[in-house]
Amino acid sequence: MTDIDRLFSRLDALLDRLEPLLPAATPETDWDAVAFRWRRPGYLQPVRHPQLIEPDALLGIERQKSLLARNTAQFVRGLPANNALLWGSRGTGKSSLIRAMLEQFAGEGLRLIEVERRDLADLPEIVEPLYERPERFVIFSDDLSFEADDPSYKALKATLDGSVAAAPDNVLIYATSNRRHLLPEYQRDNLDTRVADGEIHHGEAVEEKISLSERFGLWIGFHAFRQEDYLGIVYHTLQRMQVAFDEETVRPEALRFALERGSRSGRVAAQFARDWAGRNAL
Repeated sequence: MTDIDRLFSRLDALLDRLEPLLPAATPETDWDAVAFRWRRPGYLQPVRHPQLIEPDALLGIERQKSLLARNTAQFVRGLPANNALLWGSRGTGKSSLIRAMLEQFAGEGLRLIEVERRDLADLPEIVEPLYERPERFVIFSDDLSFEADDPSYKALKATLDGSVAAAPDNVLIYATSNRRHLLPEYQRDNLDTRVADGEIHHGEAVEEKISLSERFGLWIGFHAFRQEDYLGIVYHTLQRMQVAFDEETVRPEALRFALERGSRSGRVAAQFARDWAGRNAL
C-alpha cells in the first residue's frame, strides 16, 4: 500500500467516526399538514394526529368562544385581526379553545404551529419561511409565563410589535397563561408607584410587565365555573361518550370529585366523566 493509499484509508476512518457527531439534515416541511411543532435545530415537524376539538364540545365559555372565533374568522379571510392572550383560571378551556379554532377553520386555510416557551427565542427563524405561504398560521404557545431576564420574553415582545422586521400578514400569535401580564408580580414592584395630580403612575418594573401583555390586541379572560356550569359539563361529556347515566346519581359523586381537587373546571369535569364511565363499565 502506498503512502497515498494509507492517507485515504485514515481519512475514511476519520470521516466514519465524525459522521455520527454531525447534525442531521433538516427535513423539508410538509405543508400539507394542518398542525406543526417547532423543533430544534430549526424545522417544523408535522403533527400527524392533531388533537382537534369541536367548538360545540366546549361549554361555559360562550363569550370567550365568540370573541376568539370572530378574531380568527377575520384572520383567515385576510381581514385585520389581533394577537390574542387567553388568561385566567387553570383548566377552564384556554388551550382547548385554540385547538377548536383549528378544527373550525382548517378548511379555510388555518394552520397551527405549537412553540414551547423555551423556543420563543427562535420566533424570527420560525416566521421567516411563512412570509410567502398562502396559508394563515397561528403560532400557539401554551401556559406562558416568564422571568424578567428570560431571552424568549424579549423575542416574543419584539415579534408582537417592535422588531425592525415587519411581522408576516399571515401570522398571529395565540398564547395562554394563568397570569394576565405573563410575568411574576411582586409587592416591591409597587413601591415606585407615585400619584401626580390625582393620577397613578406606575414604576418602571410594573410598566415593563404590562408592556408585554398590552402587545396582545385581544385579551380574553377565563374564570372558575359555577357549580351548575361544572355539572353541565359533566353531563354533556358523558352524553358525548354515549354513556347512560342518571343525573341524581352522578351529581354528588361529581361534586365530591371536584371538592377533592379544589377546582370546578372543565378539565376536572372531563376527568370525572372518564373516571365515572370507566368505573361503571368494569
